[in-house]
Amino acid sequence: MTMLEAARRQMIDQQVRAWEVLDARVLETLASVRREDFVPAEFRDVAFADAAIPLGPGQHMLAPKVEGRILQALELGRHEEVLEIGTGSGFFAACLARLARRVRSIEIHPDLAAQAGTNLSTAGIANVTVETGDALALEFTGTDQGRYDSIAITASLPLYDERFQKALKIGGRMFVVVGKAPVMEARLVTRTGPSDWSTESLFETVIDPLVNAVEPPRFNF
Repeated sequence: MTMLEAARRQMIDQQVRAWEVLDARVLETLASVRREDFVPAEFRDVAFADAAIPLGPGQHMLAPKVEGRILQALELGRHEEVLEIGTGSGFFAACLARLARRVRSIEIHPDLAAQAGTNLSTAGIANVTVETGDALALEFTGTDQGRYDSIAITASLPLYDERFQKALKIGGRMFVVVGKAPVMEARLVTRTGPSDWSTESLFETVIDPLVNAVEPPRFNF
């Protein structure tokens, strides 16, 4: 086993499994998608660290254990259509693509979107479409209404925004992190009917906020 593969195995065993990620398909995905090919060159030596790796313009890759928990919570099927909000380096989109049929990923930063597209192409991932745009400017109506089996929002919402849940099919699941540092709540939102959703609290974490997300009102004393 090479040092690189040993580091990858250590990441899975000591970080991902240790955070109660035991789904065999998720573990295999994290083992097979080459994370080191998606990190900026200057951080390649720490590609498998238990850390959020900087990507530029205030953005970071999610830590491996968080990525594992998201993938496990979504329980993706091979037939499913997935929406990702926040492409970043493209690594998580590649993981989603290994587990689902097709991924539409939206990234607000043009440079990140372009690099992610290159990373995905180099990795031979053909079932991901990367778009540059502000996901908060989308209106999920018409053909987008009930379009997705799963949605992964890879940045936090200081205040929960209901617009994204409307894009789920009935039975669809959405991962979202809500709140502000130092404590944010990861949630799984499931669409249970035409006008009904259920919410499950998953774990606490801290990740970058979604650009242009609505902030809670400030109180002046």
